Amino acid sequence: MLNDDRGKSRQIKTITVASGKGGVGKTNMVANLAIAMKKQGKEVMIFDADLGLSNIDILLQLTPKHNIESVLKGELTLDDVLVEGPYGIKILPASSGVQELTALDEFQRLRLIEAFESFQGVVDVLLIDTAAGISENVAFFCIAAQEIVIITTPEPTSLTDAYALIKVLFTRYQEKQFRILVNSARSSKDALEVFRKLSLAAENFLNISLDYIGYIPYDESVPVSVRKQKAFIDLYPGCEAAKMVTETAKKLSVRANTDIKGSLQFFIGNLLSASTVDALE
Repeated sequence: MLNDDRGKSRQIKTITVASGKGGVGKTNMVANLAIAMKKQGKEVMIFDADLGLSNIDILLQLTPKHNIESVLKGELTLDDVLVEGPYGIKILPASSGVQELTALDEFQRLRLIEAFESFQGVVDVLLIDTAAGISENVAFFCIAAQEIVIITTPEPTSLTDAYALIKVLFTRYQEKQFRILVNSARSSKDALEVFRKLSLAAENFLNISLDYIGYIPYDESVPVSVRKQKAFIDLYPGCEAAKMVTETAKKLSVRANTDIKGSLQFFIGNLLSASTVDALE
């Protein structure tokens, strides 16, 4: 488990970032949020949990020699496969084109738990970038994390799929706390309207309240940065998207109350609990 310099348990924030639909900029948001948090003095690890289709390393123009597949096979440790991203961010890369990893079995989940238990690095925030959709892997990492951030856009299909993900996590796994980040909104008014529609559906049909944490404006700098395989917060630090992602990072990196999901040990325990839940389904 993670320790500070004196060997004591280190409190960290575990945040799973998910989306019902692909193409909403989820992975790009994770990369830029990680850099923003690092600039704010946090030690950050990104876990690319889209295990069969790696994205973070491509987005940041990294070339990892190993990936999560070797960890799940018991061949390497977490320290062996971690790569260093911008500003020293730790990145746990996914594999690419490995279909069997899109649905982890119980043995693979236990391997993952063992890997995190033996990791001795220093991390303040663990950002988990899931695959899009409502697969078992997505649910597994959502219910294990301290917080769930759902990325959506103003597109009707994105909104519908975000609601579908929330519905699955609530009805099947009893998750009730979701933070909503609206991406590619034309204005704060448009973003709030998107949140209003999603929140209204959640209240009327699921009887749960959602937490709005802000929006990232539509910005031409964002697709340009993606094509250049750079984070927009680095390439265009003065753009509106960079300013808003910095504000969002501040909100997300605030420490949670110590009586809920506070440490990596708790995250590991939740991974184990999540495995048990799926086994009983």
